[in-house]
Amino acid sequence: MEEADYFGHDRREMLPYVPTRRARALEIGCGYGRFIGSLPGVEESWGIEPIARERLTRVFQGTFDNVEDRLPKGYFDLIICNDVIEHMPDISRFFSRITKYIAPDGVIIGSIPNVRFYNNMFEYLFEKDWRYRDEGILDRTHLVFFTQKSLRRTLEEHHLKVLRLEGINTDVRFSRSLRTRMYLIAAYFLVGITFGYFSDIRHLQFAFQATPRKP
Repeated sequence: MEEADYFGHDRREMLPYVPTRRARALEIGCGYGRFIGSLPGVEESWGIEPIARERLTRVFQGTFDNVEDRLPKGYFDLIICNDVIEHMPDISRFFSRITKYIAPDGVIIGSIPNVRFYNNMFEYLFEKDWRYRDEGILDRTHLVFFTQKSLRRTLEEHHLKVLRLEGINTDVRFSRSLRTRMYLIAAYFLVGITFGYFSDIRHLQFAFQATPRKP
């Protein structure tokens, strides 16, 4: 994938998770800032990205761990974590720190790859393989993996109230090969014969919206 494509996604599928109140927003892993920069009603748009470019109100070059001491606590109405949580070396530490920067009644939204996505699941079931790649669910830089159930549990264990948690990028087919077509057909069949129990395997990612639980 070209660098411009990887860092320049507009992530329209995440728009339904953006709250009405979003005057001060922070995006961790903002890429070129296309997503946060496209949100109407944002008065201050802050971004964190190792290759950050100046198109937002403020941009910090580095990782969250590198720059968090420069962020104002209890300040942001919205914190965005699109495809960044799975790269964190210490999930517990990240959640314990990030919630300190959310304003009262503010929210955190994000997207997470689904390790049970049908293409990935059938590959290790039928092909007995677990192969890391340069992108996708088994990206070489991913340090943790989530299912819908484990993502909800992780958020709740870190004192976040889950407002929305849903599958996105559903029925994605990576190629037009016979194998991937057969996997998609098999996914529909499995969902059907289990009366929807395996419906989560149709989603490439999960999107969530959560807010810190009040004491």
